Parts: sequence; structure tokens; C-alpha cells
Amino acid sequence: MDDVNLMSKITSEYSNITGVAIQKNGVNVYEKYLKGGFAEKAVHIFSVTKSITSILVGMALDQGAISNVDQKVLEFFPEYRVKQGEKTIQNITLKNLLTMTAPYKYKSEPYTRVYGSEDWTTAALDLLGGRGEIGAFRYSTVGTQIISGVIEYATGKTVMEYAKEKLFSPLSIRYPQPIFIANKEEHLSFIKEQSKEGWIVDPQGVASAGWGLTLCPKDMLKIGQLYLNRGIWDGKKLISESWITESTKAQTNWNEYAYGYLWWNLDQHRKGCFAAMGDSGNIIYCDPKEQVVIAITGSFYPRAKLSLNLIRDQIYPMIC
Repeated sequence: MDDVNLMSKITSEYSNITGVAIQKNGVNVYEKYLKGGFAEKAVHIFSVTKSITSILVGMALDQGAISNVDQKVLEFFPEYRVKQGEKTIQNITLKNLLTMTAPYKYKSEPYTRVYGSEDWTTAALDLLGGRGEIGAFRYSTVGTQIISGVIEYATGKTVMEYAKEKLFSPLSIRYPQPIFIANKEEHLSFIKEQSKEGWIVDPQGVASAGWGLTLCPKDMLKIGQLYLNRGIWDGKKLISESWITESTKAQTNWNEYAYGYLWWNLDQHRKGCFAAMGDSGNIIYCDPKEQVVIAITGSFYPRAKLSLNLIRDQIYPMIC
């Protein structure tokens, strides 16, 4: 397979990419690793973590641990006490968290405040609501942390235990070990150095829902293929087809992109496609029509380009 144009483009415009792996019709058709990357080298996938969290929510719904996405968020936190006079938070649903249509009490995301606290879920809950409008798109990584608390309350298991049982083990994905970060310096080191493998957890051991998971390209392909298989893996139904449909279709819009349940809907980019996308170009790109899954990993790079144009302009002409 001639990849001269692809490598030229990566070198000139996407130099932080560490791996590109492609499957078509369930068969590996291309792999290339750069900058010390290799097939089983797990890297921080940034907000691709959000889409993994979405899968876990779908699994909890399938087993009846969560009734429906219209449940009020506070139903999952019966011990949480709403401050006097706050009404908006009482009407926010799980669906609002999944579609990024919940309001928050901040102008810019207070990462240090949340990830420097002893309980990230409670710290995120304290920021939920305010005077903003429910239903307006507002992308929030710290807000997504609340979903980890939802999963743990609903299933009675830690996010990591639940992910291991329901997703990682069935897909033969290496189980990530918990990574604790004690301060801002360790947080930045994890993001920039890519030296640790696992899943970031808070001081209570609750996994981060919006970032902090490391996966290798071959395991990212498995996640995408599970969705192309409509939830079936090795003949076993792991997640319902209805959740896959609902979570990857357009639920709300942000600029030129549409958003589902922590998945990006890419109809405007290529009809029928969807993706889990993270900072620095990390992506699991799924094309049901062509039966293509593309996994791209990248090391941290400020204001890195999205991988979408690289996929459209360089990868598709090479594989289709």
C-alpha cells in the first residue's frame, strides 16, 4: 500500500502522530508507528476517554442499572445537598451530561479546582447548574466527571471494575492500572510526557470520565469494530444496537459538527460516519458503510490539528 503522500503530510503537518492503524471489513490493512510508538504502546487518548465512558453508560442501561437517559442527575447522588436557592441543577438530566447541554457555574473550565480536590465528582457537581440555559451546547471535560459517579452509584462497582468486566476483558484489552496524580505538576507531566500507562483516578479511586485513559492503537480498533459490529463481539452481544445508534447520531450541534452521547457525529464530514475524538489528533474513526475503522494516536501538542482532514484527504484515497 503506497503511503508516501500520507507520510509526507504527517511529517509536515501532523508531526506529533505516533501511530496509524486501519481495519477494513474486520481485517488489518495498514499500520505505521512513529516517534517511538508501536502496536501495543498505550498512549493518553485524551477525550476519546469520553466515548469509552459513553459505552459504559449504555451497558448500564442495557442491564437496567440506569432506567433511561432522562433520569435527573441528582437521582444518582441522594446524599448530595443542593445549596439554597439553586433550582437549575435539579432539572439537569443524564442526557444533558451526555450531549454537553448542561449549564455550569464557570466561564472557563476550572481544571485545577476539580482535579486538585479530594473528590472530583463532588467538585464537578458543585459547578453544575447556575444561571445558564439547559439545552445549550457547552463542551465540558470537568462536567463529564459526574458521569463516573453515575456509573458507580448505578452499578455498585467502580468505573474501572465495570469497564474491566463489561468491555476490556471481553475485547481482550489490557486492563489499565489506576494512576494517581497528586498535584498540577504531575497532571501536566502525565499529559506531556506520555510516560505512564493506565487510567487517571481521583484520590477516592474514581476514574476520570473525560480524559486520562491510555490505550494502544490495536485496542482502539477493537472499540471501533465493536460499534461497526453493532455491539456483537465473538458472537456475544456486549452492548445494544439501539444504544450505538442513539449515541452516535446527532443529538445537538456545535459549530459545523454534530454531537451524540459523548461521540461525534460526522455526517457533514462523511455521511454515516462517527468518531471518538481527543486532543492532539487522537481518534477512533468509524465508517459503517465502508466497514472501516481508523485509529490514530498522537502525543500532546498544543493546538494540534484534528485528524479528520488527514483521514479524508490522505487515508481514504489510499484504502478505498
